[in-house]
Amino acid sequence: MQMRRIQFIKYVMFIINVVAVLFVAVFIHQTTGKICDYFIAREFLDTVRSIPAKPDMIILVASVLLGTLLVSLLLRDVIYEDRLLIRYVSLIVDFVVCIATIYVLDFNYNAILFWLFANMVFYIRREKSRLLFIILAIVSYVFTDYGLISINLNLYSINDYIGYYDASTQQYLFGIYNLLSSVNIIIFIIFCIYVIQEQRGTIEEVNTLYAKLSSTNEELQNANEELKQYAVMKEKMGETKERNRLAREIHDTLGHTLTGILAGVDACIAIIDRAPDQTKKQLEVVAQVTRKGIREVRQSVHELRPDALKQHSLKASIDEMIEDTRSVTGAKITFDLNTQNLNFDEDEEKTIFRVVQESVTNSIRHGKASEINIIVRREYMNIRITIKDNGIGCKEFIKGFGTTHIQERIELLQGRVIFDGTDGFLTEVVMPIRWGKSDD
Repeated sequence: MQMRRIQFIKYVMFIINVVAVLFVAVFIHQTTGKICDYFIAREFLDTVRSIPAKPDMIILVASVLLGTLLVSLLLRDVIYEDRLLIRYVSLIVDFVVCIATIYVLDFNYNAILFWLFANMVFYIRREKSRLLFIILAIVSYVFTDYGLISINLNLYSINDYIGYYDASTQQYLFGIYNLLSSVNIIIFIIFCIYVIQEQRGTIEEVNTLYAKLSSTNEELQNANEELKQYAVMKEKMGETKERNRLAREIHDTLGHTLTGILAGVDACIAIIDRAPDQTKKQLEVVAQVTRKGIREVRQSVHELRPDALKQHSLKASIDEMIEDTRSVTGAKITFDLNTQNLNFDEDEEKTIFRVVQESVTNSIRHGKASEINIIVRREYMNIRITIKDNGIGCKEFIKGFGTTHIQERIELLQGRVIFDGTDGFLTEVVMPIRWGKSDD
């Protein structure tokens, strides 16, 4: 808002200078014509020091110079308002045009230099450049004063031409001439006041912004410290999460393998006295399962992904795990996988495999089960995993390491799990299917 007022005052000042210059030029031309028309040129020449050689040219040249000022103003304020070079070149053009205008009017009007002063104050921001231009303008204003120049030069005077008219008309003419000069100076003063206020407001705004910046900087430093603390805490949480994940992987793999080995060894102990050959075969199966378990433990430590899943599909991997378990424990295990050509992501496959593996291990180790039924089915936008055994179950279920890991894995996939030990042991898992993972 303040800037618009300053621009408006500057444009008003330009208009007043245009009117003042044209007033002097037109007045000299019209008065000269009247003097010639009334045939009193000789009488007039006797009372003046000088007259313009070509009065007609005064209006024409003055109009061209004023048009040049207007073009310079438009280039500076409208067309190339952000170009610093255009700004300085236009100010130099303004200076030359103002001096030329004063010369054309025989130094009868030099208040147009206030227009130059206003532009210097408004546009020049650098202190050294502003001081240089202002000194140049002040010197120009002093040495273009009619009273000073007319001492050594024969110049025509507007006062002489006003003196041609009667006393009443002279009062009006002097009033208009002096009013234009005075209004021009008054508007220049008002313009300077607004510019000073605008610059003061800018300084206050800068100080306010600086204070806000300092406050924001302090807040940023505090936030940075908090972020550092958060990063450290997050790193520790990540380490804890990774340790827990690694513990789950090793537990699932090692626990399943050791359970199978234990069941196989127990079977060997039971038949070693009466069937040594069968015991040897059973020990070979146990040894084979042990080797697979060792490989899978190593794989879990390095990549945290079941080796079977790397080599086979999900169903084939579970089938192989069940067959190994069945061969060393003698348990009857059925597996039904019906997912209607559904493709699982790696983390989903691993979770399903580990849930089935851990549940089978728990059924044999803790439930002493001889039959285990496993069903994996798709229900609308969910996968439901049901694992039911005929073991001893438990009236009061307390989560152990394995069941806790099952729950953690499922919750990471936004699913839910139910454990029920009232009739054998039931593990039921429901987890959502991700979009765009079906082959059909």
